[in-house]
Amino acid sequence: MATTRLTLESRNQALAALDASTSPSGELDVLVVGGGVTGAGIALDAVTRGLSTGIVEAQDWASGTSSRSSKLVHGGLRYLQMLDFNLVHEALTERDLLLRELAPHLVKPVAFLYPLEHRLWERAYVGAGIALYDTLASLAPGKRAMPIHRHLTRSQMSRKFPDLAHDAAIGAVQYWDASVDDARLVMTLVRTAAGYGAHAASRTQVVELTQTATGTVNGAVVVDLETGRRITVRARHVVNATGVWTEKTEALAGSEGGLRVLASKGIHIVVPRERIRGKVGLILQTEKSVLFIIPWSRYWVIGTTDTPWHEDLVDPVASEADIDYVLEHANAVLAHPLTRADVIGTYAGLRPLLQPGTKEGTSSAKVSREHTVANPSPGLSVIAGGKLTTYRVMAKDAVDHAIGQRAAALPSITHKIPLVGAVGLQAVQRQARTWAKRYGWTPPMVDHLLHRYGSDLAELVDACEQDPSLAKPLEHAPAYLRAEIHLAVTHEGALHLEDVLLHRTRLVYEISDSGLAALPEIVDVVAPLLGWDDATREAEIAAYTARIEAYGAAAARPDDASAQAARLAVADIAAMVPLEG
Repeated sequence: MATTRLTLESRNQALAALDASTSPSGELDVLVVGGGVTGAGIALDAVTRGLSTGIVEAQDWASGTSSRSSKLVHGGLRYLQMLDFNLVHEALTERDLLLRELAPHLVKPVAFLYPLEHRLWERAYVGAGIALYDTLASLAPGKRAMPIHRHLTRSQMSRKFPDLAHDAAIGAVQYWDASVDDARLVMTLVRTAAGYGAHAASRTQVVELTQTATGTVNGAVVVDLETGRRITVRARHVVNATGVWTEKTEALAGSEGGLRVLASKGIHIVVPRERIRGKVGLILQTEKSVLFIIPWSRYWVIGTTDTPWHEDLVDPVASEADIDYVLEHANAVLAHPLTRADVIGTYAGLRPLLQPGTKEGTSSAKVSREHTVANPSPGLSVIAGGKLTTYRVMAKDAVDHAIGQRAAALPSITHKIPLVGAVGLQAVQRQARTWAKRYGWTPPMVDHLLHRYGSDLAELVDACEQDPSLAKPLEHAPAYLRAEIHLAVTHEGALHLEDVLLHRTRLVYEISDSGLAALPEIVDVVAPLLGWDDATREAEIAAYTARIEAYGAAAARPDDASAQAARLAVADIAAMVPLEG
């Protein structure tokens, strides 16, 4: 295997390998456009079939929808209401595969309560639905990964979730799903793909899809947003996995064909764990969406919404109306209502909603109710729709579609490819006791580290052995070690301060000041690794501070248009090149 480290140097090497003018091979088998969970999964699928593979992302890895989800790996109870049993079974199979084999360090079981308002018919109706959910999960190969659901009386429910309002339910059904740090899952997929030889470059934007004289897409022109340099990449197959950017990316080929995708915004709020007394999560039906109250580390994640989005696709934000909506619906079932003062962070993401049919002249294979693969032009495949849980199935379908008849001889094997951090996990879990004693790490800190790094915790310990100061917590963000900031650059591909605070950690919404007090210490760790001079240090701090101020201004605006205007009033540290269309 090649190295799984994503660094500034590995990025430069990837760009050199992608450059048709300098690459020894001159042409890739597959170029993946888009570094969210779908694109990352496609890169891993393609490279493990033996295909030469490149993946580029215009922003940071997972900077779009794939870092702004509800952080759940689940089958989707709502699909049972639609009688889509195959889709639920598929998602539950993928959930359990991640839990047992592919990423047991990243994906963890979490219990949820489904509160019941009516004694007889609702308990029977909901109970039957969740029993079917468990039955479909039991059909997955191997041992069950989750406990069986159970019915709770009101008193049992109150012990599980003391802050559920007394009159909100007469009882509940408890069932199990799983949670994941979505951005870390994506970054881990990219690292795993790089370990098998994929060329991965973030902050690298496709600005043109190149074509032969006969109209076949044969590569792309990309811009290195760090330097402004343009590179031509040659590839036998280009796969567009850009989510809500799908149509803009398709348009770069000059084709009228392709998939139609609309953006729908979902927002979440974050409140401290101590603010709500509860040991499990809640799932609630609202008139517009499903509302989750999810226990996550030191806080609760509460969401989501589902509203049309007509503003700029870059970095969507939550408005005052969004936040008030979530608070209102959460407070409808909480014994002690939340206020705006309890909200320490928010985030917003855009779901790529597939529209019926494809554009005229497009060949497509609607391989799932949830996602579709199409060929708007020869040499160009497009995939859109789907959900985080089924990224691996989407990736398989996209690569199968791209390489056509070759897929029979090169089938997907990603169901047998553990992600970085999964191999040797049990041994490292035992070794962690010794490391904890050596560095004075508490049991919660060890759990935190194992959840984030798995067996890669050994790499973090190596860094601490070389520099013992890295074993210490950040003074103003003590949930994280200095070594975690170090690894964000040396292993996880962070190029900017915002990459560290938004996607490698989640300090942007995990603490009330969004990590501002910790910036000097974080920069002290990052700057030497990335070769920053004093001017760059100050520019990075100023850019992140301005972004946080813009988020605060947006959250006080009444609607999408004014909120997004407040956010976009602040320039990005490595701004994307505007695209037509």
